Amino acid sequence: MTLLNTLQQHFGFSSLRPGQKQVIDTLMAGHSAAAIFPTGSGKSLCYQLPALLLPQLTLVISPLLALMQDQLAFLQRMNIPAASIDSTQSWEESRRIMQEVREGRIKVLMISVERLKNERFRQFIGQIPISLLVVDEAHCISEWGHNFRPDYLKLPDYCRQLNIPQVLLLTATATPNVIDDMQQKFGLLRENVVITGFYRPNLHIEVIPVSEAEKMPALIEQLREDPTLPSIVYVTLQHTAERVAERLVAAGIAAQAYHAGMDQDRRRQLQQAFMAGSVPCIVATIAFGMGVDKADIRRVIHYDLPKSIENYSQEIGRAGRDGQPSRCILLGNQSGLNVLENFVYGDTPEPEAITSLLNELQQAGEQWELMPLRLSNSTNIRLLPLKTLLVYLELNRTIEPQYSYFADYRFKFIRSKEEILSSFNPDRRAFLTAVFNGSPLARSWCQVDFDAIWQQYGGERKRAITALDYLHQQGWISLESKQMIEVYRVLQQNIDLPAETARLHELFQQKEKSEITRLAEMIGFFESDRCLSHRLAGYFADHQAPERCGHCSVCTGQPAQLPVPSRPALPTDEQLQHWCQALQADSEQRLSNHTLACFLCGISTPLLNRLKARKRLGFGQLEQQRFGEIQLLLNRLS
Repeated sequence: MTLLNTLQQHFGFSSLRPGQKQVIDTLMAGHSAAAIFPTGSGKSLCYQLPALLLPQLTLVISPLLALMQDQLAFLQRMNIPAASIDSTQSWEESRRIMQEVREGRIKVLMISVERLKNERFRQFIGQIPISLLVVDEAHCISEWGHNFRPDYLKLPDYCRQLNIPQVLLLTATATPNVIDDMQQKFGLLRENVVITGFYRPNLHIEVIPVSEAEKMPALIEQLREDPTLPSIVYVTLQHTAERVAERLVAAGIAAQAYHAGMDQDRRRQLQQAFMAGSVPCIVATIAFGMGVDKADIRRVIHYDLPKSIENYSQEIGRAGRDGQPSRCILLGNQSGLNVLENFVYGDTPEPEAITSLLNELQQAGEQWELMPLRLSNSTNIRLLPLKTLLVYLELNRTIEPQYSYFADYRFKFIRSKEEILSSFNPDRRAFLTAVFNGSPLARSWCQVDFDAIWQQYGGERKRAITALDYLHQQGWISLESKQMIEVYRVLQQNIDLPAETARLHELFQQKEKSEITRLAEMIGFFESDRCLSHRLAGYFADHQAPERCGHCSVCTGQPAQLPVPSRPALPTDEQLQHWCQALQADSEQRLSNHTLACFLCGISTPLLNRLKARKRLGFGQLEQQRFGEIQLLLNRLS
């Protein structure tokens, strides 16, 4: 069947857009490619159509479960045999999908990148012929891009190990540096990196300078112009979303808060209500947006500064997908800049923390079993940087991931124990009796003790988990698992600690410098005196955009200067020492100036959480000051 026939039959389209055609032609000619298209411009079709025509499996790496589920629902509507293996499934479901993949009945398999850390999954997928690896949100592979995900760095290695002949990289937000990084890591030819025009003439970009006190009245004024227009108001923090939504409702505007702290059912209801138009305005953190494909969003308003130009462009990219004029408004000042900068500094582990981790690794022997949260607490490295550090060690062939498992399982009965046991033959009944006897009841939950089950019946852990999964799937028990343990093989046991600490710390410092530069570039963009649409397109390597769009705030004669909040005076040396000494008194180890600066600037670290630093008088007292300046001050005093 020809490409155009397949396009018509499965998708109902008679032709491809220019960028889509170039990418798909490249893939069908047997080459790898990258599609760098703006949000909402049909990137997914670039793999969905070839997947039907290529002989073997198309393996898709997707960073978010919500995105995966949306794409699967679409593929199933198009009668394309597709499935995912993800954390919401039981072992039985995963096993059934694996069997269908083996039999060639699945054309598209979607997984998270973390799935490839599982040795059992790697053994399975290594036996499956794969035509194409698709990396969605491919900018996550670059440490110089936003939303860097450490596990993405391993994808080129996985590609080689699994003998996958072609790769397709998809992203809406890649700067020239990130494009170079992606191209180099996957060995793509430059002519096979397809960048379509980033400029969207229907988006009216406006930067309105306001002080913090003026922000809420300015927001109400903007929304009151037409309260029924579908609108998203983006904020940084969950409690800000709640507070702003309450103020809007009090002003007579139908608004609802949306953030990751809400339960999943409530979030789903809100998303559906917004899609249906019954809730016109959502006040949201960045948790809202991925997978929201509503064509007629007329306003995207940034109440707080976004995290980067990349995040900003993704968020405004949700406006006006139907091509109709839509407004993208930033109510801007620099009061939130310090908070964004301080989080960057807080993510850089200290050399002592890196040495502590390397010591634990050396003491592990040939196999290293670690619980990420526990290791984070013992080394004072936050979870995301810890993950990054482990990936750096993998790429250096110091460690190799084997598999992961849950340390703790607990369940509670929905049907009675007697009813459940009576449903099985004598052998299975005896095994389940051992599982139930080896799971003592604490309040309403039974804690599974695998050692006790082994001693009573000789039943392996895997068999017990399979049995509990089955009971959970039947709705007879409610099963919960927690405390993930990751298992690594240690490939280098004699590490030069000072040299390796210095190497790893330097990598983090480079990343820190890049993130701080990105924030400065963002402020420079909002304060630009040149057309904002042109500058935004140029940032993403689109040099075809008009030099004057005629409808951004610069082109209409209103370039912005974001108000800088007046900083409170620095405390006296005596006050600073008083705050720090009170915290030091609670700690058995000497606190470094980096940790003290985190404390004073209101940045949580595992060590500060353990010391209950939030309850101390000095916590966050200097959050309006710059982290680097506080560190210099502490260095001078010590």
